[in-house]
Amino acid sequence: MSAGKSRRPPKFNMTAEAPPQPPSTPENLDKKTTIQIGGQTIDIEADNLETMVELGRGAYGIVERVKHKTTGFEMAVKRISANIVQEQKRLLMDMNVLVNSSGCPNIVKFYGAIFWEGDLWLFMEIMDSSLDKFYRKAHSSAENGIPEDILGTIGSCIVKALKYLHEIKIIHRDVKPSNALINRNGVVKLCDFGISGHLVNSIAQTFDAGCKPYMAPERINPDPNRKGYDIRSDVWSLGISMLELAIGKFPFPDSKNLFEQLKRICQDDPPTLPAGQFSKDFEDFMDKCLQRDYQKRPNYAGLLTHPFITQNETNDISVFVTKILDST
Repeated sequence: MSAGKSRRPPKFNMTAEAPPQPPSTPENLDKKTTIQIGGQTIDIEADNLETMVELGRGAYGIVERVKHKTTGFEMAVKRISANIVQEQKRLLMDMNVLVNSSGCPNIVKFYGAIFWEGDLWLFMEIMDSSLDKFYRKAHSSAENGIPEDILGTIGSCIVKALKYLHEIKIIHRDVKPSNALINRNGVVKLCDFGISGHLVNSIAQTFDAGCKPYMAPERINPDPNRKGYDIRSDVWSLGISMLELAIGKFPFPDSKNLFEQLKRICQDDPPTLPAGQFSKDFEDFMDKCLQRDYQKRPNYAGLLTHPFITQNETNDISVFVTKILDST
């Protein structure tokens, strides 16, 4: 930086959004629904479901594995109280994206929804693990991590899901390992679209949506002369996620607090793969995703033609995935 020329300090966008208006429950949502599974019609009501195990819990509500008592068919159900206005809004957005993404094999399959005793219930397919749990298990196992070819296949699945969303004018805005699921067949699927946004002329404008440590610099410290951001902000989040899967930990150094962590993201050099441990193709893929200047990052079509993806997208990773899931 030349002498006398100051750099604009980051202004972290951490203000709360305006209070949301109560969302309306879809008019056709009832206390029961009918789903089609493998040619079989199943009537779903709260009374004919048995809870098997809790899969997750958070501010949004709860996700459980449930079994249909009559058929024995198992599903995941996400439930949220209608009294929590902001979270109900997120759940309805989640449902809207799932309904419109049935044509993508890399987005979690949606079966249907019901409205029961003040709660919204979303029924989805069961997957075996989220990627954040999977990579931790892989790095602590005898395998000592995830091989590069497996990472390439995982990356291919996520990019294809994000590209599909872009084609229906949706930006995910919360790409991270916990929002991608994997099953024993080696299929990876994107999930959790509650804070996804609609693109208008390929631009999104809500800067606060998403998990801040995975946000791109232009979303944390937006340029006042630029209105909104585009899907290349999710390309940055993809890069951070892939790097985390590769090295077994979040790639930025530990920080004293969130403010310091966000400052590092905006001011430090982007993180990189450990030297000499991965191929030049993977290093180049990561370098392209983690360009600080969003204009230098590729779009999804460009990522899908990158050698790191093309050489690994058709790999059968089921044996490795099963080995990790079954490891103790």
